[in-house]
Amino acid sequence: ISTDHCPFCMKEQKELGRESFDKIPNGAPGVENRMSLIYNGGVVENRISLNRFVELTSTAAAKMFGMFPKKGTIAVGSDADIVIFDPEKEHTFGVESEHMNVDYSTYEGWKVKGKVETVLSRGRVIIENGEHKGKAGDGQFIKRGECVKI
Repeated sequence: ISTDHCPFCMKEQKELGRESFDKIPNGAPGVENRMSLIYNGGVVENRISLNRFVELTSTAAAKMFGMFPKKGTIAVGSDADIVIFDPEKEHTFGVESEHMNVDYSTYEGWKVKGKVETVLSRGRVIIENGEHKGKAGDGQFIKRGECVKI
């Protein structure tokens, strides 16, 4: 499971297609909502187990994009990318409470159970208790590798 996360703003970019559909930038913001959506629609709705949820949102994704074992596992030599997820926390998606730097939310008003509380990227705190702590330059481009059979 992955997302075609493309953080285009409605006002400045998506409206370019108002007169011509082929000018609309493809994709929508959604990476921040991904885990809650999968948890809510998968585990809460009894479609997948909690173990399968963890696999799909970490190891399987890293393998699919050829980033395993640098990503997708907690092991010596791997990046310390860790998500602390509260499965009981209920919340409502909305542009005002998200960190994606866009002017709309595809899932505005959706109520879900399960929320990312803390995110560590390579051992550095990026989100803590829902608050963004990251700085420009914290990110890192990782070239996609070959897909590993899952």
